[in-house]
Formats: sequence, C-alpha cells, structure tokens
Amino acid sequence: MTHPSTEKQAAVIYCRVSSKKQVRDGHGLESQEARCREYAQAHGYAVEAVFPDDVSGGGDFMKRPGMIALLSYLDAQPEKSYVVIFDDLKRFARDTEFHLQLRKAFRARKARVECLNFKFDDSPEGKFIETILAAQGALEREQNGRQVTQKMRARMQNGYWVFQAPVGYRYAKTPTHGKLLVPDEPVASIVTEALEAYACGRLDSQAEVKRFLESRPAFPKNGYGTVRQQEVTRLLTRPIYAGFLCHADWDIDWVKGHHEPLVSLATFEKVQERRASGTKAPARKNISEDFPLRGFVLCDDCGKPLTACWSKGKTKKYPYYLCDTRGCPSCRKSIPQAEIEGAFEEIVRSLQPTRRLIELATLMFKNAWQQRSEQTKARLAAFRKDLADIEAETERLLERIIAATNDSVVKAYETKIEQLERRRLSLTEKLQDGELPQGRFEEFIELSLKFLANPWNLWRSGRITLQRTVLRLAFSERISYSRNEGYRTPKTTLPFKTLADFSGGNGMMVEPKGVEPSTS
Repeated sequence: MTHPSTEKQAAVIYCRVSSKKQVRDGHGLESQEARCREYAQAHGYAVEAVFPDDVSGGGDFMKRPGMIALLSYLDAQPEKSYVVIFDDLKRFARDTEFHLQLRKAFRARKARVECLNFKFDDSPEGKFIETILAAQGALEREQNGRQVTQKMRARMQNGYWVFQAPVGYRYAKTPTHGKLLVPDEPVASIVTEALEAYACGRLDSQAEVKRFLESRPAFPKNGYGTVRQQEVTRLLTRPIYAGFLCHADWDIDWVKGHHEPLVSLATFEKVQERRASGTKAPARKNISEDFPLRGFVLCDDCGKPLTACWSKGKTKKYPYYLCDTRGCPSCRKSIPQAEIEGAFEEIVRSLQPTRRLIELATLMFKNAWQQRSEQTKARLAAFRKDLADIEAETERLLERIIAATNDSVVKAYETKIEQLERRRLSLTEKLQDGELPQGRFEEFIELSLKFLANPWNLWRSGRITLQRTVLRLAFSERISYSRNEGYRTPKTTLPFKTLADFSGGNGMMVEPKGVEPSTS
C-alpha cells in the first residue's frame, strides 16, 4: 500500500536589524524570528535554520554576514528547494539595485522568497509593484542617512564630538551636555605624556613615540601587542586632543569643543611644527638597556656615533663599543664597555654641585621667578593687544568679502580669515594659561633642584628611559671619545654650565676623573 508523502517544505528564516543597539534594547531579531516561525508553522514549513544580521551593509547584501551565510547554506544543498522567509520587505534589501540582484541570486538557487507583509508575484504588474516598494525603501534609507548626517554635523558645530571616541577618551552622560567625551584614565595620561614629550623633544621621532606607547601596558594595542604607525600619526595630528573639532567633509574647522583637552593648543602646534620641520633621526629600533651610550658618544676620529655589540668569546660574550664608519682609523676597533661607561659615570658624578652651590642656585631661581612674573604680565598685555588687532583685521576682511565680486579674491580673503582665527584661538589659550601657577615657589622647582643636585641618581637606576633623560637634560651636545685619550670636554646644558661657572674654581663642583682636559 502506498502512503502519501508527509515531508514538509524546507524553509530558512532571515532576520535583520540595522544596529547592535536594536539587538540589545529592542529585541528586534527575536521578535522577527518569532513572527517568521509562526508564519512557517501556519503554512506547514519546516524551519531548518535562522540567519540573523545586525549590520545594515548600506543596502549591499554581500556586506551582511548573515545573508552571506544563508546563500552559502543554499549552495551547500543544491538538490533541495527552500523557502526563504523574512518579516518585512525592508529587511530584504533597502536598495533597488541590490534588491533585484538578491532576487536573482535566490532564483538561481531555486529558492522561493516569501514575506509576511508582501506577496511576491512574478507577473509584470507584480514586478512593477515590487520595484516601486524597493525604490521606496531605498529612498527612506537615503533620507534617514541624510537626516542623521545633518544632526551629527549640527551637534559637531556646537562643540560635541559625534564619532567613535578617540584613544584616551570615552563617552559619558552628563547632566548638562548629554553624551560627552571625558578623559579615559590611565590612557589619557599616557597620551598627554606622549604628546608633551614629543613637543619638547624628549621623544625625538614618531618611532620613539611608538615605542613609548608600546612600553605602557595600559595603552591599547593590536593583536600582535604593538601600536600601528597609523595610530601614532593619528595621535600626533588630531586637534581633538587640544580641545578643538575639525571635519573637512563637513566644513567644520577648529570649533572649540566642550570636552576637556589633554594638551594645550601651544603643545599641539609645537608637535605640528616638529613634524613639518623634520625631527632628528629615530633612535635605533634595536636599542637596549645593555648599551645606554650607543648613538650618544661620538668617535673622536670621524665624529660619527659609536655603535655597540656583544662579542662572542670561548666561554661567554663580551660587550664592546666601536666605530663602524668605513675609512675611519678607528673602524671596527673595539672599546670595552666597562672602560667607556666607567669614564662616563665619572663625568655624571662630576656634575653634582655642593650643597652650598645648590642654595645659591635656589636664590638665583627665585630671582628669575620674580623676573619671569613681570615678563608674564607684559606678555599677557601684548597678547590682549594682538587679539584686538586680529578682531579689527577680521572685521575689515569681512567688509571686503561683502564688497568683492571676484571668486578668487573672496577665497583669498576667506583663507586669511581662517589664519587669523587660528591665531586668535592660540592667543586666547595663551591668555588663559599664561598666568604663572599659584603656589609656593619651592614646590615648583623641587624636582628641578633634585635633578640638578644629583643626576647620578637617575643614571645609576639602570633604566634606559631615565638614562636617556640624563643625556638630554645634562648635555647640550654629544661627547667625543678617543681610544687613546678618553673623553673630550663635555658641553653641558645651561643649568649645569652656569653652576660650573659660578663655582669659580672654589671646589664647589665634584672634580671629574679621566676627562681631557679637566673642568676645574
């Protein structure tokens, strides 16, 4: 006896929402799936799989992971025919071209498409209605995109960042501003330190900034534990860290933001100047704590920086410094590490002044502080005058723009006004930050005096970052080293040079050893 077939029609369900927020807040995927399952049960379909999507794809169905998985599922079982069920025609494709391409893709796989609120009809009239509805969906998508862009642009013009929070910031809801960027510690402090260090030259190059960021465990890195060079460039060039917003596509240029800046505008401009002028050659990528003087000490014969290496002996390795310049009389002639670094340590020790000299230096600093206060008042008065001149010049240019008829002349005036606006912003910030900080004088120079009193403490720490700080702060130039005579006279920075000159040979500076010639 033959029984009629009871096998149900195979079906799959496709659900889509435009954002992950709809998944979290609106439960859109679950509700769509529930309605589609109810539809399938009413029509006697057997649902084999559900393919969700929580990205829009901009109308292109091949940018949706769920749709790609659905088509792959159909390709894997070419002998079966399926019904593809979805909740609404707008979930199918909100672009006329992609709608038609997707319909063609399903027909090629012999899959029938069914929608809960629209009946597909292959007649000429049905195809026309379907095309009209698909075009309507595309229109709504483009109108929504335009409306969202307009709202974002308006909010940005009002001083609020509207995109993903930059590194060092996070979004927080505030009573007065709503969603606002706030510093994300400890990353914010790392960004501030990196920008200020690059601006003042403590970090010589972008490569050093990159290594500095990678050395901080809290700074976000990629899957390989490194920071991409593009991220470093972005960090150094974004006005948002100075408190300003820019967006070229929206004609938004240097709008003052409501968020807290991580660095001053003066620091940001200094960073741009150093990038434009070309900074020093980056420190060698393979620099290590083994050879802190590599690249700083110069060969006395050719004037080129000494390199360093480990030389393999019979039983162990030995550290050496050497010149690697072809044609130099000292090329490849090794100098033991203990010899060259031991003599340098004596130089660092010699920088330590006596207690009496530090007391005199403190009085000098105090006098300089008072003079600086008077200079600051005069400088702030000059800033106010410059601001008034800029405002007057801007007014004159605006009047000329109104009277001008030539487009190139108008463009030139607008460019000049933009330059004046940048200067106005810079002067305004200098006025705000120009006052000397309030507090006791001793508090502000405490760290400086500690370094001047004994730079040896930093050097003997053995930390490469602190040792490089000593090299930059204590010496104005690199030191030459002769294989036969030792170090030449080092040129120290102004504070140490002043203390040495002020000592006047009265034994107020520690006597160096092994330096040619003597500093006393």
